[in-house]
Amino acid sequence: MQPTVLIVDDHPSFRSFARTMLESEGFRVVGEAADAAGALSAVVELRPAIVLLDVQLPDLDGFEVARRLASSADPPEIVLISTRRAAAYGGRVEASPARGFIAKASLSGAALSALVA
Repeated sequence: MQPTVLIVDDHPSFRSFARTMLESEGFRVVGEAADAAGALSAVVELRPAIVLLDVQLPDLDGFEVARRLASSADPPEIVLISTRRAAAYGGRVEASPARGFIAKASLSGAALSALVA
């Protein structure tokens, strides 16, 4: 069974790239969202197993979205992504409920699988 993924990023070109790459590596992308509000409603509607979540969103940051998702009754696995390295966020990545962090330049099916397996 293919793991289901919701991609949350405010850049359409990155969402398209991530969708194509993840689908070619065995994931089933069930939806996309461009902001926190869209992400929160899409998780309720689509029930993805994994949320690939950009740290920098236009309405709320990914850390707050991760916190809200993690407090839901049946939370998805959350993986944070950013163009920046994890070190740029200090201890916020480790303190978040996310399973881990992947720099956008390093995103691959293998990297995602390693965090959520």
